[in-house]
Amino acid sequence: MWGGACTSSIGTWMQKLAQSWLVLEISGSPFLLGLDSFLGEIPIFLFSLVGGVVADRMDRRHLLLVSQFIQMGCALFLASLFAFGVVQVWHILCLSFIVGLAQAFGGPAYQALIPTLVKSEDLPNAIALNSIQFNVARVVGPVLGGLALTNLGAAWCFGLNGLSFIAVITTLILIKARYKPADDKRSMLDSMKMGIGFIRSKEAMTALILLAFLMTMLGIPLVVFLPVFAKDVFQKGPSTYTLFLAISGIGSIVGALLVATFHHRRRMGLATVVMIVALGLCITGFALSKSMFLSCALLFVGSAVLISVFALISSLVQLITTDEMRGRVMSVYNVAFRGGMPFGSLVTGSLVKDLGAPLVVSVNGALLACLGLYYLLVQKKVAKL
Repeated sequence: MWGGACTSSIGTWMQKLAQSWLVLEISGSPFLLGLDSFLGEIPIFLFSLVGGVVADRMDRRHLLLVSQFIQMGCALFLASLFAFGVVQVWHILCLSFIVGLAQAFGGPAYQALIPTLVKSEDLPNAIALNSIQFNVARVVGPVLGGLALTNLGAAWCFGLNGLSFIAVITTLILIKARYKPADDKRSMLDSMKMGIGFIRSKEAMTALILLAFLMTMLGIPLVVFLPVFAKDVFQKGPSTYTLFLAISGIGSIVGALLVATFHHRRRMGLATVVMIVALGLCITGFALSKSMFLSCALLFVGSAVLISVFALISSLVQLITTDEMRGRVMSVYNVAFRGGMPFGSLVTGSLVKDLGAPLVVSVNGALLACLGLYYLLVQKKVAKL
């Protein structure tokens, strides 16, 4: 499962690099770059709750297979549009929305599937290991994507991404999971209410989910707008954007390894909120830096802290959740975690157009640091976990 997911993630990051650069190049608009990210993420915000109910009612592997086939078809179709020279920005935007819709159902199923493959005491390691494969792909994918984009053209980035889905589809067919869906006669709405009621009944769960939303809303735009920093702030080309993505990916791998190493220590919640403060400071420093070396260093540290926080929050949520509620709880978590991304990208993209990326992203970082201090000093439920 790890190998198949890693292969597919490498293809996805190849496409992300090419797609982000080409949207900016074709349109010349940071707003449309943010809109592309918004359309790719907003279906997850809108439909993940339904996806979570479905994930608790059917074989999660089958739901994931449907999601993977849809994403593969979109990648190959986009490759065809580029190969024939007929692509327009609206094509990319529409396909981003369709991929996001597929992920709205596949995401809760995938997150709910992982705990059924390992023992509960190994769950934090499994989540950290999953973060590592994703971030290995963030390093390898942009490098391969940059080479393919520069030497072969965008169609190859999208086509290779489409083919990479074969790996994860194959592994989904091969694996065996312990979970067997119950015969639930309740309505979709009643099942959603049960999931929300479970969340409200658990101490600190609501705070964790709200924290995930605000974290992604304020933190992820740093990665989304790296092309703007590469092109407009440092006056460089795709190679610098590739460098930024690779450094961010390496930092994320280090962060995930740290979580895997120290997850047995107590006070995971305290570590989480302290890291949020550090992340905010790193983002502000990166946004205001005029030095390539300093920017790369801050991006590395910030990315390590970012993935550490995400892995810790996800581990805390998974450890609190029972298996029969996992799809619904993780769908709510997905709404928060992934829902913050489109809103953050859209708002940041709108402001960057008039105020510039350094100012807007630095304010995001400052707000994130203040958020961490609030959860550390005022709202202490998370810090006590």
